[in-house]
Amino acid sequence: MNLWVLMLVCGLLTFAIRYSFIAAEGHYQPPAWFRHLLPFVPIAALTALTAPELLLMQGELVLGGSNQRLWAGLAAIVVAAVWRNTLLTIGSGFLALFLLQRLGA
Repeated sequence: MNLWVLMLVCGLLTFAIRYSFIAAEGHYQPPAWFRHLLPFVPIAALTALTAPELLLMQGELVLGGSNQRLWAGLAAIVVAAVWRNTLLTIGSGFLALFLLQRLGA
């Protein structure tokens, strides 16, 4: 029974947080400095999610040639910077990691 209560409470809290933004629409105007920084939120979140996967191996920082994920990630970053194509970036990252794993093994 406690699990169901916990899920209900978590669901209500999630709904309340999300609804608060909808209800505040038009009633609250954030400061200009805050609106200026909003475009940087997605890239900051993406960096926070991907950086540990690229830089850490078994919980330790590895920046050398043995870190295949790092090299594949750098290849994907180059592809993203040159072609600005999401599908091509993801595909090139996967292909680079696949090739590095096959060549390294």
